Amino acid sequence: MVVSIETIYLIALIISGISILLYMLFGDFLDAAGDIFNPTLILAFITIASASGYLFEQYSSLNSILIFFLSCVIAFIIDTCLNIFVLIPISLAEESLAYTEQSLKGRVGKVITSIPKDGYGEVLIENASGRIAKPAAGLKNEAIQEGKAVIIVSIKNGVLYVSLYDDLY
Repeated sequence: MVVSIETIYLIALIISGISILLYMLFGDFLDAAGDIFNPTLILAFITIASASGYLFEQYSSLNSILIFFLSCVIAFIIDTCLNIFVLIPISLAEESLAYTEQSLKGRVGKVITSIPKDGYGEVLIENASGRIAKPAAGLKNEAIQEGKAVIIVSIKNGVLYVSLYDDLY
C-alpha cells in the first residue's frame, strides 16, 4: 500500500491538532514532569510544518524533499517568533503579577484606614503590577493615623502587623 506524501502531511496535521486540544485540557500533568521540553513549541512546530507541507504539496510543483525542508524552515521561524514574542513575555508577566504574603515582609506601605489601638485598619502597598490593600494592625497594638508610612513586620492569618516607618529611622 502506497501512501502519498500529502496524506502523511494531513495525518500529521490532524494528530498534532488533536494533541494540541488534549494538551490544552490536560497540560498541567505534562507541566509537572519538568522543563525538559516545551510541548507547546513542539506541537506548534509539527502543526505548522505539516500544514505548510500539505499546502505546498497541493499547490506547488516543487520537489517533495525541498518542500519538507522549506516547511521545516517556515515552522522553525514561526515557532521561534512564537516563543520570543508570545510565550516568554507571558511567562514573565505571570511571575511579576504574583505575590505571596511572605514577600510583603519588609515592604513600605501607606495607611489608608486609620489603625486604632488594639484594632484593625487598612494598608496600601504599591508595586510595579498594581496596588494591594490588606487589613493591618499595629505591631505593638499602637494606633496609627491615616496617611502615615508603615513597614510590614509580620503577617498572621492575612493581617499585616506594621510599625511606623519613621520610628525605625
